[in-house]
Amino acid sequence: MKFGRQLTLLSLGLLVLSVDTNDTLLWGPYRPNLYFGLRPRIPQSLMTGLMWFGTHDYQSIGRTRHACDQADKLDSYTWTEYDARQGGVQVIRDSANNVQITTEFLKVAGGDHGGSWAARVKGEPIKPDVPSRISTIFYFGLEGIGGLEMETDEDENGIKGEFRLSGSTPQLHDFVIRVVDGQDNKAVTEGPHAEAFGERIGKTHFVGRPIPAGHIWEVKDSIMKALIDRAREVVAPYQDPATGPPDPSYVLQLPNEVYTGSNLFAVQKLFDGAFQYDVFFESASSKQKLSSSILDQGIPALVASYGERFRAVFPHPPDYPKEKEQSLEGFSKAITSNLMAGVGYFYGTSIVNRKFSYEWDEDEDAPSNNGQEKDDDQVQGGARLTDPKALLTATPSRSFFPRGFYWDEGFHLLHIGQWDNDFSLEILKDWIGLIDDDGWVAREQILGEEARSKVPQEFQTQVPNYANPPTLAMAVTAFISRIKINTDAKGPSAKDLGLDLGMGMAGDAQLPLTAGSSSASNIANGSQYLESPELALSFLKSIYKPLKRHYEWFRRTQRGQIKQYSRVARSRTEGYRWRGRSELHVLTSGMDDYPRGPPHAGELHLDLISWMAFFTHTMKEIAGYIGELDDEISFGEIEKAILGNIDDLHWNEEQKMYCDVNVNDEDESYHICHKGYLSLFPFFLSLLPPSSPQLGHIFNILRDPEHLWSQFGIRSLSASHPQFGQGENYWKGPIWVQMNYLILRALHTNYAAQPGPYQSRAKQIYNELRKNVIDNVFKEYERTGYVWEQYDPITGEGKRSHPFTGWTSLTTLILAEKY
Repeated sequence: MKFGRQLTLLSLGLLVLSVDTNDTLLWGPYRPNLYFGLRPRIPQSLMTGLMWFGTHDYQSIGRTRHACDQADKLDSYTWTEYDARQGGVQVIRDSANNVQITTEFLKVAGGDHGGSWAARVKGEPIKPDVPSRISTIFYFGLEGIGGLEMETDEDENGIKGEFRLSGSTPQLHDFVIRVVDGQDNKAVTEGPHAEAFGERIGKTHFVGRPIPAGHIWEVKDSIMKALIDRAREVVAPYQDPATGPPDPSYVLQLPNEVYTGSNLFAVQKLFDGAFQYDVFFESASSKQKLSSSILDQGIPALVASYGERFRAVFPHPPDYPKEKEQSLEGFSKAITSNLMAGVGYFYGTSIVNRKFSYEWDEDEDAPSNNGQEKDDDQVQGGARLTDPKALLTATPSRSFFPRGFYWDEGFHLLHIGQWDNDFSLEILKDWIGLIDDDGWVAREQILGEEARSKVPQEFQTQVPNYANPPTLAMAVTAFISRIKINTDAKGPSAKDLGLDLGMGMAGDAQLPLTAGSSSASNIANGSQYLESPELALSFLKSIYKPLKRHYEWFRRTQRGQIKQYSRVARSRTEGYRWRGRSELHVLTSGMDDYPRGPPHAGELHLDLISWMAFFTHTMKEIAGYIGELDDEISFGEIEKAILGNIDDLHWNEEQKMYCDVNVNDEDESYHICHKGYLSLFPFFLSLLPPSSPQLGHIFNILRDPEHLWSQFGIRSLSASHPQFGQGENYWKGPIWVQMNYLILRALHTNYAAQPGPYQSRAKQIYNELRKNVIDNVFKEYERTGYVWEQYDPITGEGKRSHPFTGWTSLTTLILAEKY
């Protein structure tokens, strides 16, 4: 590690060491639904966004880019580097407008209000020999208490030089915003009727408008209306077909007017060819004047230091040839950066229906109304708006799923936690904070009108007896594992607390940003909790009670029936079923259309009891860590009972596989057996000992090309199944990376690592499967410019939502073998 480069970052003021993570995590591209949108983690505050359109014709304004949308058909939009504490670089390729736009974002920590930041927007033609005429609009909108004021003198023809705003809010205090042109920008000067618009050519154009509370997210409509209203007036005199209309770049301009009480300001620049300009947010308390040099020097330093640290945290695997090293590393950096830069901050109400249930869900265990909904805010039927909540969350897909998903988040945090432990804890803490008094967390967090605008109405309402796989437990166990590894690597300082942190292998290198103390280096890399056992213990204690309440909610509301149907099992209580299923879907399981039996109050679900075994083990581990010894014993007894019941209730000896359980018309239990992800769950979650005879049968199904094995990864449903590829074909064959990750993790950390009759076979399957998954995701990324929600089980082609740098980004962990 070269400390000189890191000291350069510090000398530029890009990062200061602080115990308060808000210094480096307050600001970010926390509007991931936009191609580029910055905001702080403050409910009602300043929000920014970037828009652009081509001016080579009049039609392009109808295809203005703003919110991420697959219909825009961009070639790609990729954060090539991004660190949540420093900033990063995003490259957007828009062939329809012949422009590659690069957005650079740099945090400048300091002062008492979350620091300052600098952003650069630059563009260049994708095809140099083809015209590239682009209009960009960068806007600033303020909600809540505070104000924005334009300090630059207004001019009806536009502004030459720096554009300046000042503002103030209770949380951000006083600040200044400046938009500064690059030196070599050129405007269109030779279009039709240029002489009539000479005074406006090459100027910065602007508009200021008052926007009602709660509607800043809709400002694109207001901005475009102001632009189009002026364009209609301007173009009206040019109706003669012989002369034609003026060049679009002269007409499609903001009106250069500011209304009284404006809390929205939009700044427009029009270019011919390559361009560049900078946007500066300067917090008054930091007392630091920003200039373009901070970006000139800071971005290359950030890119270089990011690459060095990335190679240390996610090292290149030795089993891939050297000639692929650079391209694989670039791919891995990009999907990691897109996951990190895809974290959003959402604030608003949810729609909750505490009265809805299917007939087969109605039982004595249904949770009662606890009065959390507002009686005067009825939305539809029994659905009502909750009080507003805040959530920091990684979004699976910026274009298609810009909201929080419980089922996805646990996988996100496995990856984020490897790079920035404390950033992952900030996200985990917000999710824990959503656990209500009953212990429930909505599986989809659709907070506020902006989030709801991207969700079909039938999916907006959340029901408090509906669960989702408790993947937050994975994030908790991963954190405890990192504590143990870090403590073992540093020395036994935790013994002063009387804690048994266990033994661990040498941990991930935490590279220092300075040559100072280990404490400084861990704080700089976002790892205060790994450096301090006291902080780690405090955090785990803070989440234990709500997490325990959540666990007890699962056991109470998702419990299945055993004795009612004379089922024989070691435990008379440990059986589980998903509430909220329909005839064709079990959305609550996360595997929406995976084949199941008909809905019945007596059915038992293999995946849920497996998740409950994993959740119970997590609760046992955290209880032991924080000294809740009675709870630790209790959880251990429950875990033993659940594991016994997985075999007693769900193993089908004839089929040699684990299965769901259902009830026939004679009230007799029978197995519902479908070879696929479901039948692998006890293996997925490492619930079986390495000596288990069931492993051999599982490996037979797993490795059989007639069933689950493909050269692209493990299929979700057997290729020999009659429903393979049928219907909506969501979980009926397609390959999902997070499930392949679970398989690889189980093999690598357990069955290939520990002695047993199947160890050799586990190693072989692991090596082949790992290569298949990496090669296919990488191949499709190079072919299409994106990673995808799922992959075709026949061709390996990426399918459905893209970019999908949620759990598909786990490919980085698979590549670096970080399980």
